[in-house]
Amino acid sequence: MCSGKGKSSVLIGFILISLEMIVSANTGFSISIYNVTSRNIYLRWSKFSGAFSYRITATPMNTVGHPLLAHFNDVPVIGVLTLLTPNTVHTVKVEAIDKNGIILAEAQTMQLTAPEIPAIDQAYSKLSNSITVEWAAVPGATSYLLTAQDGESFIETIVINSPGTVTGLKAATLYKITIRSINSGGRSLPSPSKKAKTVLAAPVLSVSSPSYDSIVVSWGAVYMAVGFSVSIMRSDGLGSMTKENTTHTSLVFTSLDPGTLYTIKAHAWNVNGIPGDDFTYNQITSPHAPSDVQVAFDSGTLRATVSWIPTEGTLNYSVTASSGTSKLNCSTSSTSCTLSSLQCGSEYSVYVIANNGAGSSKPTDAVSLKTAPCCPSDFYPVFVSSDTVEIVWSPVRGAEMYETKAVDGVGVVLCNDTATICILSALQCNTQYNITVYSYSEIRGSNTSCVSKYVATAPCSPEIKSISQDDLSIISVHWQANNDETIYTVTARGEAGLWRCTSSGNSCSITDLPCGSVFSVSAVAITTAGQSLPSYSVPLETAPCCPNDLTVTQVMQSITNISWSVGAGAKTYITILESPKGPAKCHTLQNHCLLGCITCGTTYTVSLKVISETGLASDCTYQDYSSSACCPSGVKLYRLRNNGIRIYWRASAGLIKYSTDLYGSKGNFTCTPTSGLSYCDVTEIPCGDVYTVVVSPVPEKGSKLTFCPKKIYSVTCSGSSVGMVIYRGKRSPE
Repeated sequence: MCSGKGKSSVLIGFILISLEMIVSANTGFSISIYNVTSRNIYLRWSKFSGAFSYRITATPMNTVGHPLLAHFNDVPVIGVLTLLTPNTVHTVKVEAIDKNGIILAEAQTMQLTAPEIPAIDQAYSKLSNSITVEWAAVPGATSYLLTAQDGESFIETIVINSPGTVTGLKAATLYKITIRSINSGGRSLPSPSKKAKTVLAAPVLSVSSPSYDSIVVSWGAVYMAVGFSVSIMRSDGLGSMTKENTTHTSLVFTSLDPGTLYTIKAHAWNVNGIPGDDFTYNQITSPHAPSDVQVAFDSGTLRATVSWIPTEGTLNYSVTASSGTSKLNCSTSSTSCTLSSLQCGSEYSVYVIANNGAGSSKPTDAVSLKTAPCCPSDFYPVFVSSDTVEIVWSPVRGAEMYETKAVDGVGVVLCNDTATICILSALQCNTQYNITVYSYSEIRGSNTSCVSKYVATAPCSPEIKSISQDDLSIISVHWQANNDETIYTVTARGEAGLWRCTSSGNSCSITDLPCGSVFSVSAVAITTAGQSLPSYSVPLETAPCCPNDLTVTQVMQSITNISWSVGAGAKTYITILESPKGPAKCHTLQNHCLLGCITCGTTYTVSLKVISETGLASDCTYQDYSSSACCPSGVKLYRLRNNGIRIYWRASAGLIKYSTDLYGSKGNFTCTPTSGLSYCDVTEIPCGDVYTVVVSPVPEKGSKLTFCPKKIYSVTCSGSSVGMVIYRGKRSPE
């Protein structure tokens, strides 16, 4: 709502108070206003205990008048005060009264009534979506609420003063119009209604210019329309306006100026002759065809420049050159255009069309254009080598002979023939040639503006300078790089297969070559032009292969047997066992070898050198080998009580574990003391027998050693017990 005009600040304060519930002090009894019109105030109050009835009083402020009084029993808590003065502040008081007429409690508030109900002077429509309303101003009104109702639907709008307009309405529709006055207190009741009908909607035009001197206007039917009025005139104001009335939905305007912008206006009218909304549309007429078309042909570039005199109202021009089924086009906003890529030996019809937003003009009269013999522009190389290029092309119209020229900046190679093929030989490798094919005719002359192409010969063959072996399975190949922007491929070919490496420099490495193999190594150069002939081959032999398996077996305390699998490419083998106490070595053609002078209890490094027939060698290293501990010395037997024998020996240095074995006709006996002890006891040994005694070190892995010396002892009987132990000698191990 808008704020009131001409009211004092005190009145505004009363109005603001009236928007809240007023509660009587110390009683909890209250009153509130929930609706206000020009002459009515609708209010509610709270129930008060012991009240028999309620008395409502409304007293106008600052005006001459009597207070208005109303009584209500204790059932309702809402009421209405009527016949009040519009646009006036009233003091509204509610009193709670008991059966004896005693006032128990009271509450009061201030309330401004709405302005007087306005009266509509007139309502009318000038646009199809709105109705304008005029009325006399109402004292105290700060704004007005206009309502346009069409059946069940209605549209409202708030305005400040007269006249006011309701928008958003439907065209050609009858509305019931009412108005209410508004102030800060509330709204008046609606005024008596007036009826008004919106005018017709504007016809929606569809406009085109089918020719340079006409415009066609059409539209759809308009609701409630019985006729239409359409006018047209130049948008620049020159000339006169033409206006047509019709009951149809289309019109054609003729005798117009070409390429000129026109403004078209149209509206419909109803049965009462009342016009509806206007619709305005700007349309340009199609252009007139240009005149004085000229064609200039350049035989060297096969291009033609077409020019003409411009025509009014044209945005751009389209030029077309047709020859049979072939068409060339160009567009421009200027007065000339160049046609490119014309076909040689052809005849064209050239015409120009003017275009603008309305469409295109008729084409101009055709101008004839004839093009000299064609150039073989589709020639291409079908074979390229380091010194030869073979060129082929398609026959062209009017050509009787061809000349092919290859230029490298130093020399020229020519080839003349009536055929469409030419072989240019004796060329330089890795060289770019500018090649052109010209056509000749006795009648049409020669075409010397033919386009050339660059063709490069294949690269020169590389020359391998050296091959080095970086590892057992890696070789590096070095060559002389004598080409530009070239990729080189090196191939090692042998019975084991093919291996390759590539590089843009002058060396590359081939990896994962198998050992013990023979290869032939060559290199080729590759560019976008082709591939060179291969270089001369260089033989290559890889080092022999290390055997996969090697086994070390100790035969005697100082003799070891070593065996291995066959290594590919190997001719001879050198086996080496090496320790700080000295090496042991064996050179053999076989795949096994006996090594002597082995020191017991020593760790050896095991290696094997495999050598090919040409002397290439591979060093092979295997897991270290530890010889067995030394056999003990000073083996003796002593008698123990209770039929027992103690075997004693002198042990080698270190914590060595030994095993003692006694072999006799009455039984075999074994005992193994803990590491570090140099004796072992055998109990309950039968007497009266000869025993063979062997004391051997026990290896951590593998079977018991059998090469330690053996001693023979006789064990006599003394009664039922073991008697004397007599040394009988020793014998060599089996």
